[in-house]
Amino acid sequence: MIGYLGLEVESFQALARADARMAEAVAAQGCPFCGGPLHVANYLRKPRGGLFAEVSADLSLRYSLCCGRPGCRRRVLPPSLRFLGQRVYLEMVMLFASVWAQVAKGLRTAARQTGVSARTLGRWLRWWREGLPRLGWWAELRSRLAAPVPDETALPRSLLLHLGRVASGEPLIWLAAKCLAPGTTWLSDVARFVRDALGEPVMA
Repeated sequence: MIGYLGLEVESFQALARADARMAEAVAAQGCPFCGGPLHVANYLRKPRGGLFAEVSADLSLRYSLCCGRPGCRRRVLPPSLRFLGQRVYLEMVMLFASVWAQVAKGLRTAARQTGVSARTLGRWLRWWREGLPRLGWWAELRSRLAAPVPDETALPRSLLLHLGRVASGEPLIWLAAKCLAPGTTWLSDVARFVRDALGEPVMA
């Protein structure tokens, strides 16, 4: 089942390489606050993969940049296809485990099948249904998706079903990660940036 979803080790490693490319692209643009040079200021995370992913060193590094101009020194977080905010679990683990919890017969069953605790799964499901729809980047993303748009009361399963209909051969894990990228940074126009940096369409 995990392989069918596209959650092989190679897929997570490809997401890590994409994050590195986007970090380089952000660095090339300079500091968005003062225009100064951006230097590498990466830091280690301790993400979990549940039963979906074995977390290796290349999945633990969060790419980050810091302005090198005295008087600014602001930190800039490039978009990420692996991390969604400060959550402990990898973004795609959060997404697919949440969907699993929606279709399983109870959170305890889903917890055994995903390796994520029932309490965490319940918290995630509430965020998908109640927290995500209130966010500005989600409203912008939803406006760009082809009709019929995902049912917000059935997130995140409705999002995956929508992406599956428009995938056109692109792995679901890639489509989902790129759609959620705006939620991983405060930089503006992230959807366009991800498309340009990775050389692929972000969504349909």
